[in-house]
Amino acid sequence: MINHDTIELLKQCNAGLKMGVCSIDEVLDKVSDEKFKQILIESKEEHQALGSETHKYLDKCGEEGKEPNIVAKGMSWMKINMVIAMEDSDKKIASVITDGCDMGIKSLSRYLNQYESASEEAQDLAKRIINLEERLRQHVQDYL
Repeated sequence: MINHDTIELLKQCNAGLKMGVCSIDEVLDKVSDEKFKQILIESKEEHQALGSETHKYLDKCGEEGKEPNIVAKGMSWMKINMVIAMEDSDKKIASVITDGCDMGIKSLSRYLNQYESASEEAQDLAKRIINLEERLRQHVQDYL
């Protein structure tokens, strides 16, 4: 039987991955450096692949995914668009993406601690998402 912590952790992973994809989509057409754009495209694809994996786990549990918090999503959209409106540059976009990665790492780390009795599969998935966010943050640092 699937426990409550497993389902909740998977839902948080799902919401975080959706937020990451939305954020990348929001900036992708504004990036001028082709290498930077490719980094974002590849990261988006990895986010989507992990999102599909999350959906498979949730389906096994008889659960649906979770949408990102509407307030957090709205604030993210505002921040991205305000920052880019003030200065449409790869440096600003890299800064916004870095902030998003930091928030994702922090949130998922908190959820790993909160849902400590989640299944090993769910915990592993959350750790892989954290790793993905850390790698994206590292790749983006060159554009700050």
